[in-house]
Parts: sequence; structure tokens; C-alpha cells
Amino acid sequence: MTNRRLSLPRLLDRLLPSGTAVLFATAVVVGLGTGIGAVIFIRLIALVEEGLFHRLATSLPGPGRWWFLIIPALGGLVAGPIIAYFAREAKGHGVPEVMQAIVLSGGRIRPRVVVAKVLASAACIGSGGSAGREGPIVQVGAALGSTLGQLFHFSDARIRNLVACGTAAGIAATFNAPIAGVIFSVEIILGDLRLGELGSVVVSAVTASVLARSILGDRPAFVIPDYSMTSPWEILLYFILGVLAAFVGVFFIKLLYATEDYFDNWRFPEALKPAVGGLLLGALALLYPAVLGLGFAPRDELLLGLPLSANMPRVFGAGFPVIEGALLGELSFVLLAALVVLKVVATSLTLGSGNSGGVFAPGLFSGAMLGGAFGHVVSFIFPGITAGVGPYATVGMAAVFAAAARAPLTAVLIVFEMTDDYRMILPLMAAVIVATVVAQHIHPESIYTLKLARRGIHLARGRVVDVLDSVTVMEVMNSKPVTVDANLPAKALTDIFLQTNSHAFPVVDGDGRLEGIVSLDDYRRVATRQGGIPPDLRVADIATQNLVVVYPDETVRVALRRMAPRDLSRLPVVSRSDPSCLLGIVRRSDVLKAYELGTVRRGQEPEPRLPVPPDTRMGEFIIEKDTPAAGHALREMRIPREFVVVSIVRDGETIMPHGDTVLKPGDVVTVLAKGGDVGGFARCLRSGPPQPQAPGPAVEPPEIDEEL
Repeated sequence: MTNRRLSLPRLLDRLLPSGTAVLFATAVVVGLGTGIGAVIFIRLIALVEEGLFHRLATSLPGPGRWWFLIIPALGGLVAGPIIAYFAREAKGHGVPEVMQAIVLSGGRIRPRVVVAKVLASAACIGSGGSAGREGPIVQVGAALGSTLGQLFHFSDARIRNLVACGTAAGIAATFNAPIAGVIFSVEIILGDLRLGELGSVVVSAVTASVLARSILGDRPAFVIPDYSMTSPWEILLYFILGVLAAFVGVFFIKLLYATEDYFDNWRFPEALKPAVGGLLLGALALLYPAVLGLGFAPRDELLLGLPLSANMPRVFGAGFPVIEGALLGELSFVLLAALVVLKVVATSLTLGSGNSGGVFAPGLFSGAMLGGAFGHVVSFIFPGITAGVGPYATVGMAAVFAAAARAPLTAVLIVFEMTDDYRMILPLMAAVIVATVVAQHIHPESIYTLKLARRGIHLARGRVVDVLDSVTVMEVMNSKPVTVDANLPAKALTDIFLQTNSHAFPVVDGDGRLEGIVSLDDYRRVATRQGGIPPDLRVADIATQNLVVVYPDETVRVALRRMAPRDLSRLPVVSRSDPSCLLGIVRRSDVLKAYELGTVRRGQEPEPRLPVPPDTRMGEFIIEKDTPAAGHALREMRIPREFVVVSIVRDGETIMPHGDTVLKPGDVVTVLAKGGDVGGFARCLRSGPPQPQAPGPAVEPPEIDEEL
């Protein structure tokens, strides 16, 4: 396998094709692979659904409708172990993981994600899980593009482009919507439009769409009558619908992540959590028809009969047949209004519990239900100026998705291509823009970017807003700073300042509790005012007690902002639960280290926004089996401060190193060396961790403090 991988780039070196030819050829390959993957995935979902809801329920008819409680849990039992033990990237809806790979990892995604995502999502959706199939296909297409780029040893920019090709192909193949696929890739995945990248993305989307159409059929996703506005005044009603859609979209975001937080904090085996979510989903599917059947909705709409395959609960699966019923105006107001909330709850239980699937289709579903219910109301109040229920369901479908995803162009085009109807373009644009603006005002993060924001990754137009926001204080702080005792005579500070060449020290009591910080300026101020340092003056008497501190889980950007107003050179790092517990010190020079760390993680050269020393060098080191450092944590190595370990690549996965990260044979360690002595780190690896010394008097080693 290794020789084959090496032969691919060598073949390109021999043939020397043009860059454009390679770009378009690889885009076609990604489009074909994603199209085939989409067809297999859709057929696999149908196969799982047929096997569970038809064959299993028919061969064991005893439970009857109670199978709706059992089958989603069975799907979770299959998907959970795949996600927990094979590829955790397959958890949830997958698009945030693709976005993170684009901006932080040069588009690199593990190939195993393809298999894990397909199997886990098919088990989830096929067993009734409330999720869409587009998210998995987007992640599969992105992984295919990334894998192809890595096989050919392409640059990070080219790999990112192939990832974008895969996402566009996934949307195009799933919804038979190549234009929307391209816009989705540009608007959400890439974040901005680059003409050099657009051509290959279009080629990939068209290739995938043509392949999917030839196998699955060339027809729009929904066949509906021709709709249009009956009065110019009706546009005002669509504005109101856009406002309502914004609140539904934000409700979707908040409930999904609240459910995810609950399951993440629940001490329960990760592999079994999707089964619990499936059990709760099944309970919801059994409960809501019984409640609505108490005279709230027509019983023929509640699908209370048998067989199971013909009476699936409307909250199960992607829900395309239910969406089409709303677009055709076939569902009652009560059922439509109930399904707006029920679908959001069902999707939150499915994906929040750790199962695998997309949020695209559930967003369209809730929007269609909202629009249909709104259409019933306005048709009753204004029968003369409205066109019926169907047009509002069509517009609502796009508006809720736009509010949740903050992708107005994608929302307009996806509905246009799925319905093959251009007549509703004006109300579509009006409602979608209103929904996007209002939702942005209520909740700044989208359903895709919120997961990244919680990880400290803030995006603007597809890029990290500030690299310092992606590095925490804990990663760059000095965890073993030189401290001085509060009862030490202040006069003794003279020797400490000279020995360490440092300008300030944390002041601690006899138990090591933080009491303040003493600086060279404090010492000089007292010496100048009193004509010298009195012999009875203690360090605590001249130290600053009113401290500005920072917490280890905060970003370096936060630390820098706290330093700026008082022009502080360092901040104590303390525990959130105990502010007197000193964990370390972060200095202005550590901000430079954080900037270097953040830019290297993004696969970019540092931008000239902070002064970068010209003698800083980067090197890569492979940990061999006989390397003395193998098997030891980084903190055991006591790596000199002139070296910064920025990343470790292990089995194709990039690991962000911490002090407790253990080096293993085969690891590729990337290091920044201040002073340019990259070879010094190799000597550190060869020497291994320091050997324990015989007991003796403790001597604090001097520390050289390099200020910016």
C-alpha cells in the first residue's frame, strides 16, 4: 500500500499535466465517488428500513405498534459502537467537522470516516432516527476529496478545494440539486467565493448529480402544482412568515445543543447513548398520535393502523413524504402546528444523544410545517389575497433552514431546485432574508458554527477570526513559575532579580497560596521613596494585592485583552474554583508562542501582525521505537522553553499536544525552535526524561525571561 501511495505523485511528476487538468480530473473523480456513495447510502437506508419495519415486524407481529419504541433503539445499538470505537467524527450531523478540517487541518479528514458515517447514519435513519441523509453524504464526499488529495500529496489549498468539491457533490446527489450544492459549498464550507476554486466545485457537483439522476431517476424531490402570489400585498405576509421562521430556527439550534450537552454530561457509556435517544424517540412517536387523537386532529392523519411500513410516525426519518403532503396542502392545521415542534424535539433526541445524521432535512421539514400552519391561518383571515397553504409551506421550508444555517442563497436555491418552480422566487427571497437577519440578531451562531464556537474556533467567512482564539492559556503558560515567599525580606529580591533576569514573581504564603505579585517596579518605587529597602520590610508589604488574573481554559486573546489596559507583562493563571490556587504564569512572550502555535495548526505561515523573530525555525521529528522519549508524557521531558511542540500526527490524525500527551512510536512531532536550533530538540528526544537525582537541597533553576 505504501508503494502504491508513493507511485501516485511520482506518476504526476512524470506526466507533468497542467494544474487545471489535474484540478478538474480530480474533481470529476470526487464527483463520481460521492455520487456512487450517495446512491449506495440511499439504497442502504431503504434496505435497513425494509428489513426492520417490514420483515422483522411481519415475522414477529407480537409487539404490534410497540415496534416503534424498539426499532429506533436497535438502530442506536448499531450506530453507537461504530461512532464510539471506530470514528468519533461520525457523531452528529458532521458538517462542523468538515468546516473545522477546512480551517484548521488543511482539509485533512481520516478515510475511515467514510465507512463509519455511512454505516452509522444508515442504521440511524433506516431505523426511524429523525435526521437527514445530506449531512452524512456531505461528510462522505468531503472525506473522499480529502483522501484523494492526501494520496497525491497535494498542497493544503488543493486538498481544501477537493473537500469543497465533495460537499457540493454530496448535496447535488442527495437532493438532485447541483446549483444548491455549489452554493452550499461556497456559502458554508469555504465561506467565500474564489473563482479559481469555483470551476472544480461546479464540475464535481454536476458529475455527482448526473450519476445520481441516471440511477435514482431524473425528477425533482417534490412534485407540486404551480404556485404564485395572488396579490402584491401578500408579500407582507411572507415577511411575517420570515420572522416566525427565525424563531423556529433559533429554537432548533438551542434545543439541539441543549440536548447534546445533557447527553455529553451524562455519565453513561458513549456507545449506548444513541440507543437511549432512540428509545426516547420511539416513546415520542407512540405518544403524540394518541394525544392528537383525542379530538385535536383527524384520526386518518395520525397513521394509527398496521402494517408498520405503511403507517410510519411522521417524526421518523428525513420526512420527505410528510413535507410533500404539506406542500400540497393535504395536512390539517393542528397536525402541521404540532409537527413544527415535534420534529425539532425528535431530531434533538436523535442527534443530541450522539447518533449520526444531518440537520438539513429536519430544518426543511419544520419549515414546511410552519409555513403550512401559517398558510391555514392567513387563508382563513385573508381569503381574498392568499394563494392557499402550499405556497407558504414552500417558502417556510427555505426560511427555517436559512435561519438555522445562516445560508440564505443555499436555502433559496435548494427549494427552487427541489420543487422545480421559479414562480415563488420573490416571496422566497423576502422570507429567507428576513429570517436570516432576525435569527442572526437573536442568536449570532448558526447550527453549524455553534459547535465550533464552543471549541474556541470562531469563524468569519469560513476562516478563523483570530488564531489567538484557538489557543488556550493552559497550552502556553509556564506551569512552574519562580515564586517568592510572602514573608521573605524585601531586600532579598535584589539577588533574585539578578539571578533570574525576570521582572516579576508571584507571591505565595507558606502553603503555596497566591497572595499577590511583586515586580521590579514595586521594588524600585519603595527604594526610591524610602531611600533604600528597610531590613524589616517583607515582600508582602510591597507586593500588589489587587491582581488581574486569567483562567487556564480561557483563550490567549482574553489574556492579551486583560494585559493591555494596565500594560501588564504577565498574568497569574489561577483555578476557577479557587482563585488563590496558582497554576502558572502567562507572559507577553507567551502570546508570541500562542500565535505561532495557532498559525501552524491552521497550516499557514504566520501573518505579519505580531513581530516574529527571524531566527524561529520549524522542524518535524519521528518517534522511533528505540527513542528514549517514547512512552513518556511531554511534561516528563522537561522540554526547554525555546521549543514549542505545536502538533503530533498519529495514525493520520492530528493531535493538539498538552503536558499529559504521551509520545508513541510512529508519532510525527512538529516543533518550533526559537533561536533556530531545531537539532536541540532532537537531542532532547534522545536523552529522554531527566533521571531522578539523589535527595539534596532544592535549588530553583534560574529562568530567563524574554519580553517582547
